[in-house]
Amino acid sequence: LSLKFGDIGNLKGLVIRLFLTTSYYQLSVQNWFILHRLQLLYNHSLQATFNATGIHAPASYSFHCEHVSSLQRYDALLVPSSANDLSQLWEVTFTDFQIQGFNVQEGRFAYARDCASLFSPAILMGLVMSLILLLVLAYALHMLIHLKSLDRHYECKASPAYFAQMKDNDMGDEKEPLRNSGNESYELRNQQFGKIYI
Repeated sequence: LSLKFGDIGNLKGLVIRLFLTTSYYQLSVQNWFILHRLQLLYNHSLQATFNATGIHAPASYSFHCEHVSSLQRYDALLVPSSANDLSQLWEVTFTDFQIQGFNVQEGRFAYARDCASLFSPAILMGLVMSLILLLVLAYALHMLIHLKSLDRHYECKASPAYFAQMKDNDMGDEKEPLRNSGNESYELRNQQFGKIYI
């Protein structure tokens, strides 16, 4: 596929040549077209050759990409074929690039297969955040289960407060009458529990 710029100023001698092939793939059970390389010719002289990577689509579809470029900031789908030729001196960028090599009907593009990756940065960030939230939830559930087992552990270990029990027959020995004006009072001899007046 050759793109000629006609009589547009300095570009009238520039030709962009795209090499496409179609192949049948048994895995997908259909024909696919592939852009293999791109050549730049100026005044019938070959200036640069770029190998294309990742530019393919089913033969009944078209291929669309926001940027097809030789620059790294656009993912460099066009790679210079050799370090020794003039390709290193050229920077090629197509904006809103769409191509269909075969099965073109009524001069219109078919449904486009986009070059956007299934794992874009936004999708990857969402997956990472979901994984972090799942780990936090699992840790919280683990801590709740662990807290229940601690409660059972302390229930077994804890002992109620011990208070010495006094027998009724000992109570008579422990009390001593106090002399008071008109009231009968008793004082416990054992001072461990304090004094009780009746």
